[in-house]
Amino acid sequence: MSLTKSERTIILSMWGKISTQADTIGTEALERLFASYPQTKTYFPHFDLRPGSAQLRAHGSKVLAAVGDAVQSLEQVAGALARLSELHAYILRVDPVNFKLLSHCLLVTMAARFPADFTAEAHAAWDKFLSIVSSVLTEKYR
Repeated sequence: MSLTKSERTIILSMWGKISTQADTIGTEALERLFASYPQTKTYFPHFDLRPGSAQLRAHGSKVLAAVGDAVQSLEQVAGALARLSELHAYILRVDPVNFKLLSHCLLVTMAARFPADFTAEAHAAWDKFLSIVSSVLTEKYR
């Protein structure tokens, strides 16, 4: 699966706005993930998962930094996320379903924060892009 030129343009354009609030958006997406899918908390037994905690903000920042790396490497997402894929598959052993759940929470967060920009086309482009990211992060599991 690859992105069309139009989809890449939409992603890059929206990322310009998202990146200015990346820490907040990452934290909010994780808060949604843990509230909506409490089973995902099992991977963070050592974290303070209360909304707005320093650990949640730090991890939200890391998540969006990884998304940013993928955005900056739209032609080579697999290369940009290779180390992260190995970490999650071999060391952290995160259930691959969680990447799809987090992607959904990111989409909801983007829609809530950027309602005018989050058109049907933007939603489709970001959904496709985050599906690519999820696929890359789970390819080491196979």
